[in-house]
Amino acid sequence: MSINQPSVFAGSNSFRQFSKFLSGNSFSQLFILVDENTLQHCYPLVKGTLPQHVVIQIKSGEKNKTLKTCEQVWKKLTEYNADRNALLINLGGGVIGDLGGFAAGCYKRGIKFINLPTSLLAMIDASVGAKTGVDFNGFKNQIGLFNDPQAVFIHTGFLETLPHAELRSGFAEVIKHYLIADKKSFRSLTGKSDVLHSVDWNALVKKNVAIKSRIVLADKYETGDRKALNFGHTVGHAIESYFLAKKKPVLHGEAVAVGIICESLISELSGKLSRTEYLQILRVMGAVFPDLPTLEKKAIPAVLKLMKQDKKNTLGKINFTLLQGIGNFSINNFVEEDMIIHSLEYYSEIAS
Repeated sequence: MSINQPSVFAGSNSFRQFSKFLSGNSFSQLFILVDENTLQHCYPLVKGTLPQHVVIQIKSGEKNKTLKTCEQVWKKLTEYNADRNALLINLGGGVIGDLGGFAAGCYKRGIKFINLPTSLLAMIDASVGAKTGVDFNGFKNQIGLFNDPQAVFIHTGFLETLPHAELRSGFAEVIKHYLIADKKSFRSLTGKSDVLHSVDWNALVKKNVAIKSRIVLADKYETGDRKALNFGHTVGHAIESYFLAKKKPVLHGEAVAVGIICESLISELSGKLSRTEYLQILRVMGAVFPDLPTLEKKAIPAVLKLMKQDKKNTLGKINFTLLQGIGNFSINNFVEEDMIIHSLEYYSEIAS
């Protein structure tokens, strides 16, 4: 069953479409959610397009993607007597989009929101697909809702405000999309020492939004093929949660890159991916992410324990999306722990 999705506006006219959207709707109040970074670098670019509004500022970073931060948002909305016809504008990366969409979905049983993603990760992944939520008790996205924004407006000019590490982090999701759905685009990355150089960001964003939207449109609530989008994330989320608990946070895309390396190896060991293809993936990952976080072997049991909390699991069995060759995927693979441990040990060796 297909489900309609919110409109996504990307390209040079996105700000014009944003203004048109605001003028064409009668919201009782406008609130714009920012962190200290987007307040400084991105808010000035959109402030002039906004009618009267209230700024809600939270602290940046995955460590602040919590219910406690949601309380700050809800208190501000309550302070200004926001009603159910108010609009929350999420101006930021994945944390802002995830938390803002969740906060909007809970406040007075739901107010409308839109996403203005400012990071590559948010533009091609987090802002599209209706998943919202917060981390809880050390587990990634443990509390959340499927909640669609009214619309998404993507202005790639925001990418110029990003540090290189953040831009590279978002590229992990690009690689993931290509590995599960676009073999030709993945091949275009091979042999390049710096794939982030001279990128046509508008074209790249549109291509990746199209890949994700096509998958989500066919399976919004992740009962089937939408699980393909979790490739790299079973290991990746556990890695991200592990380092966050150690007060040594890694970027989401860095953790997903680790997940892509490990889960590609599991795909090979499961007979779904050739050795040649795995080595191709390893070379691309090494070119884009030359300095991924090291993982000591003694940390592997803790990472495995975190994986057992993954939302795709069934009856305690860890459920993976694997590659069925580059450009294709296989969902619902219940992988034995020995194979998972082997992939993590292999990563520990090559990243040391």
